[in-house]
Amino acid sequence: MKKEMARNIAGVLLLGMLMAIGFAKPMKEYWQIPKQLVLFEGDTVEFRASALPVQAAVHDRNAPETLNVEQKNGSLSVKAKQRGEETLVLQVAGMPIKQVDVNVLPTLKVIPGGQSIGVKLNTVGVLVVGYHLVETENGKKSPGEAAGIQIGDVITAINGQKIENMSDLSPFIEEAGKTGKPLHLTILRDQHSVRAKLVPLKDKHDDVYRIGLYIRDSAAGIGTMTFYDPKLKTYGALGHVISDMDTKKPILVQNGQIMRSTVTSIEKGTSGNPGEKLARFSDGEEVIGTVTNNSPFGIFGKLTKPLPDSPFTKPIPIALASQVKEGPAKILTVVENDKVEQFDVEIVSNVPQKFPATKGLVIRVTDPRLLKKTGGIVQGMSGSPIIQDGKLVGAVTHVFVNDPTSGYGVHIEWMLQEAGIDLYGRQKKAS
Repeated sequence: MKKEMARNIAGVLLLGMLMAIGFAKPMKEYWQIPKQLVLFEGDTVEFRASALPVQAAVHDRNAPETLNVEQKNGSLSVKAKQRGEETLVLQVAGMPIKQVDVNVLPTLKVIPGGQSIGVKLNTVGVLVVGYHLVETENGKKSPGEAAGIQIGDVITAINGQKIENMSDLSPFIEEAGKTGKPLHLTILRDQHSVRAKLVPLKDKHDDVYRIGLYIRDSAAGIGTMTFYDPKLKTYGALGHVISDMDTKKPILVQNGQIMRSTVTSIEKGTSGNPGEKLARFSDGEEVIGTVTNNSPFGIFGKLTKPLPDSPFTKPIPIALASQVKEGPAKILTVVENDKVEQFDVEIVSNVPQKFPATKGLVIRVTDPRLLKKTGGIVQGMSGSPIIQDGKLVGAVTHVFVNDPTSGYGVHIEWMLQEAGIDLYGRQKKAS
């Protein structure tokens, strides 16, 4: 009995000692160091670390040195020297307590934007945005609704023939009306192909056959350029998907163009009423680039002509989602004519996302001049680049309706990937 009690007491004491060690300041500091680090060449990251021995072990000891690790003045400094992978083994009294996998990537730089741009998109097929009642001799009916076509559907073909714009429909409708044969529609619905039969009806007022649908084949608006890669001629803008104003569904882009835009005035934002940049396409509607992708992370394509000047004319480094810090930053945007200006903001919250996702940042406008001019974040400011410590970290995306001084941002990491720029040094084909 006494031996068992002694063992129990010893076990409790040992558990207490282990817990005490675990909660000791040096150990807590090491637990807070992440298990994985991704850095660019030349980056340095520091962690609080008490005077405990640290050793760096290299996967391939014949490979050039990838990292430089120093421990002094109560901190652990890790500098990325060149591309490669290494493993840091943190030790206490010769015993390993933590392993940190470090991946050093090639330096990546792009030119931040901030310019106001006009956007014109041509949809894949024609988009159904509403129902129209046809006044027939037998009452009001919508052939499209009766055929089971839904708002948000995209008509891509009729009778096996590709449909690209609204004018393509007229000959098919007229022919079907005269012959009484139904139209065989191919529809894209929620990324699935659906087929439907539709019989046009004659409007008794003008003897014209109609399908009872409101349709659209294009969209236009303004936004802000986020970045430009001078080597690949690739750009990214807006930071969020462009949706149809009626259906609220993302527009499936067949092709599109961007052009210069001039801000004419600002509708100031207030609580419950988001403001807006009022702008016009520049004279002549000169096309400066293509649009090939409309995604949750913005619009992307190729520039065909130079952008107007901005405070940044040379490429700057980018920061990964895990490298962004809460604290002061700046945004680039236009609030008057074509002039790109810098304004102070604060990154209130950063989610170090490991996988592509929107709304990774929360920012608050702190610049008195911008607050006076716009009230904070307004529509049309989407895509404004966010810069912190000389690095491009993200783009403004949405305003908080009840607090126009604040809003969401997207990490630049995901926009670059969506543009077809591979952060690991291999160029991908843009989607």
